[in-house]
Amino acid sequence: MKVVVTGGAGFIGANLLHTLVDNPLMDELVAVDDLSTGSLDNLTDLPVRLLRGTVLDAKVLDAALAGADCVVHLGALGSVPRSIDNPLASHHANATGTLMVLEAVRRHDVPHVIVASSSSVYGANPVLPRQEALRPMPVSPYAVSKLATEAYALAHASCYDQAVLAFRFFNVFGPRQAAHHAYAAVVPRFVSAALVGEPVRIHGDGRQTRDFTYVGSVTSVIADAIVRRVSAPDVVNLAFGERVSLLDLVAELESVLGRPLDRVHEPPRSGDVRDSQADSTRLRELFPSPRRYTTREGLQATVDWMSDRVLVRH
Repeated sequence: MKVVVTGGAGFIGANLLHTLVDNPLMDELVAVDDLSTGSLDNLTDLPVRLLRGTVLDAKVLDAALAGADCVVHLGALGSVPRSIDNPLASHHANATGTLMVLEAVRRHDVPHVIVASSSSVYGANPVLPRQEALRPMPVSPYAVSKLATEAYALAHASCYDQAVLAFRFFNVFGPRQAAHHAYAAVVPRFVSAALVGEPVRIHGDGRQTRDFTYVGSVTSVIADAIVRRVSAPDVVNLAFGERVSLLDLVAELESVLGRPLDRVHEPPRSGDVRDSQADSTRLRELFPSPRRYTTREGLQATVDWMSDRVLVRH
């Protein structure tokens, strides 16, 4: 199989490629990435062809997708705060970028497409757990752009008879996730601060909850979907129904490290939802035996990976 991963040098994309290289069914792996948020270090020593460029460039996509059996579209401009600072950039990268990928898929008759949406699309909807049929109520430009991502993918499936699988990710974390930029996600920020002896900075009271999902669980599901060419007529939550508060996350990190951590509370961030938890019924119907890592297992793996890198940086 030839598989193309957009955003292949990024956090989830690189982890997926590390998973796929061990699969004997994979004949050719191609990463498309403009390296605006991804890193070449994530692909070191991998037998992967990298096409450096943006998903907004049709020529780059044509060069990547010719002869592909599956496209996994992970290329995006992440972060709710970043989208609030620059909503047009989020729209172009995420909404228009997805449409560009889908049109390239159509030009090259790629038989299977997997796209990444986000739990942020549920937004202000208060119902928990988040079931896919709930009305989306996005409260940030990022969430709107991800709602467009999944809507475009499902519309293409309907109009052009494409096999599409649209996942909603929930707070994915793990190795290769950047910690040292203004829009870093909460887990790498907490782990990085803890490793260098700085206080963990918590926005709000810390009682807000998330369905943290270890990246190894995500990539194992996607890899299975590629091999079995899984598609679905509607979106699918890719998370397992855990509900962990930020305070509980810090406590678990303290347990992994074997020491207490200092905490600093800062004002809540605009655009953040209060609580998030996935209904995983649809996921389990499609993937009855997914490889699932606990939050603790994921934190331990993240700490192990980040330890040398964070300490070297400091």
